[in-house]
Amino acid sequence: MTNPSLPTSSIDINIEFEGFSLAGSLAIPEHPKGIVIFAHGSGSSRFSRRNRFVAETLNDAGIATLLFDLLTPEEEDIDQRTRELRFDIGLLTDRLIGVIYWVSRNKATAALPIGLFGASTGAAAALAAAAWRPDKVAAVVSRGGRPDLAMGHLAKVKAPTLLIVGGEDDIVIELNQQAAKQLLVEYSLKIIPGATHLFEETGKLEQVANLACDWFLHYFSGS
Repeated sequence: MTNPSLPTSSIDINIEFEGFSLAGSLAIPEHPKGIVIFAHGSGSSRFSRRNRFVAETLNDAGIATLLFDLLTPEEEDIDQRTRELRFDIGLLTDRLIGVIYWVSRNKATAALPIGLFGASTGAAAALAAAAWRPDKVAAVVSRGGRPDLAMGHLAKVKAPTLLIVGGEDDIVIELNQQAAKQLLVEYSLKIIPGATHLFEETGKLEQVANLACDWFLHYFSGS
């Protein structure tokens, strides 16, 4: 009888940019099949409970994960007052592209196929980053995302894209349906019955995590 694998522990890291750094949490299971970078939604952080739940599911399936703060502490203070930076998709995309570069250069992760998981506004940044770095991104998953905020980039996305929306999230369903029409790559729009925007209902976040896990494993295997 084999022993069950131990939970993957994460380490705190700092991703250096020119003049500032972003805090992150990196988890690498044994023999990872790929790595997923998380882009959190507006007003959230690397400590997002929902994203961490999804990350743990991915870790259990042998996928490394990197959750990081899209904003510096100083920017977060500004954003708490103005609520503007969280919707600056250009800024968020640049940050995510920088993290993709870091992952592709880091010794422990450089050889791994890269996936992006974006929530809310983070999904727009994930899709825009995938459009800018088609050579690096193997797959994208959006949870309750706002792909409409990256509409001008969608036709350039080359990575297979999974859009997950709650069945009770009517406005976001419509926005995702409109955005999906702009995608020229393989995509799937999954609507989870009974789920609201944050997937807080019993069992709904588990469905998100399992769908995302299957999507990444499928496309990592072909990378």
